Amino acid sequence: MNRLIFIAVMLLAAPNVSAQSQTSSPQTPNVPAQSQPATLQTSSPQTPQGIQDNSFLIEEAYNQESGVVQHINSFIRSRDGSWVYTFTQEWPLFGLKNQLSYTIPIVKVELLPGVATGVGDIAINYRYQLVGNGDSRVAVAPRLTILLPTGDARKQLGAGGTGLQFNIPVSLVINKSLVTHLNAGGTFTPAAKNALGEKAETASYNLGHSLIWLARPTFNVMLETVWNSIEVVAGRNKTERAQTLLLSPGVRWAYNFKNGLQIVPGVAFPLGVGPSSGSRSVLLYLSFEHPFTKHD
Repeated sequence: MNRLIFIAVMLLAAPNVSAQSQTSSPQTPNVPAQSQPATLQTSSPQTPQGIQDNSFLIEEAYNQESGVVQHINSFIRSRDGSWVYTFTQEWPLFGLKNQLSYTIPIVKVELLPGVATGVGDIAINYRYQLVGNGDSRVAVAPRLTILLPTGDARKQLGAGGTGLQFNIPVSLVINKSLVTHLNAGGTFTPAAKNALGEKAETASYNLGHSLIWLARPTFNVMLETVWNSIEVVAGRNKTERAQTLLLSPGVRWAYNFKNGLQIVPGVAFPLGVGPSSGSRSVLLYLSFEHPFTKHD
């Protein structure tokens, strides 16, 4: 994994490997409304609870519903041995409109010479459900993230300074079998550092798109595309900019339990194309979502 691809994965892995689905409570089945998209196919005991979001590299615009928490694990490994593991936990804040979450990354990066392994930059995320919800054909949920400088910049495990990230995800149900998601955002670090301790202000930007085929309520086929324009510290008050482009085919499936727990594993194969040609990775995903309060 070259350095720019690694930075792109780090920018994506924290808040973007997310899932905010609408899990039914054990007491109250999630009966779909007339306008409910095909992603929520839970209208009867014979119809399995569908997978609403649970994307890997693209953020979907559905906040956690009240009383439901999600625990998300993601692991991406390049063929050169570099990898990023992230743990994300998402909580609703006084209802559906507001959501808080945090992401803790563990990183291994191949250096010349040597190898560095440790905690990356921890992300604290806030999202607001601006338009729609999990029952809508169109949903928008802007996110604001603070990136804490917990990763060691000398070992290339972090940016070296506090960063601010924003992302605007838009989710659209095309028909009963297809859902698409669009992302646009940026990451700003006023005092980023390189391995030599040199500082500069950096700004990186991201665009993304995904297409989800709902082959079955509990089995989806995914194609995610992510573009990044990345700025890195090249010297004191000097930066360099380059682009990355990843195309990531994958699948996800779900196991539903009577107590409201939904487990969603998944696997994808991010491929570098264009400016990132030659990059190859494997991504593993595992989510646990369950009620933490009783629904009336």
